[in-house]
Amino acid sequence: MVKIEGDRLLLRTFVESDAKSLADLMRRNKYFWSIHEPLHEEEFYTEEAQFKKILESIHLLRANREYSFGIYPKGSNVLIGHISLYAIKRLPYNSAFIGYSIDEKYTRKGIATEAVKTVIQFAFRNVKLHRIEAYVSPKNSGSIKVLENAQFVREGLLRELLYINGSWEDHYLYSLLQDDFRN
Repeated sequence: MVKIEGDRLLLRTFVESDAKSLADLMRRNKYFWSIHEPLHEEEFYTEEAQFKKILESIHLLRANREYSFGIYPKGSNVLIGHISLYAIKRLPYNSAFIGYSIDEKYTRKGIATEAVKTVIQFAFRNVKLHRIEAYVSPKNSGSIKVLENAQFVREGLLRELLYINGSWEDHYLYSLLQDDFRN
């Protein structure tokens, strides 16, 4: 298990016993998150499905290919979001993607920004990455603000990148280079 701390948050990689709390988080935010992400089949929101996802993330963690963290307020075991550093590639790329989702009740409190900055620091210092990328819908002003507050640079628009709930959606590509990162 990997644990990293921010000022107000504890991020730790998921373990098998987190399946219930992760499924609960997914169910609570099913429609809120579906504004910018695809809705999934009902089975996706079950404890069993999340258990399988956690097992896969543990396997990828051991291979140094992914870090999937739960987001918790310090001193609490209440799961309020998740954040992943995924699709880790080594040289010649030495890059990864970052993705995150925060429980609707905890949005607009700087939690996503703190979690992103904490994972960025971990990615550059511990995982030794050169570049981190993120996709974000042009309609997702909150997530755009999070990325820009974390020093990400918009590189361009990827046309019709993702099929979300019945239509192809454009997404911005953002990136942050290790040399551009300031604590």
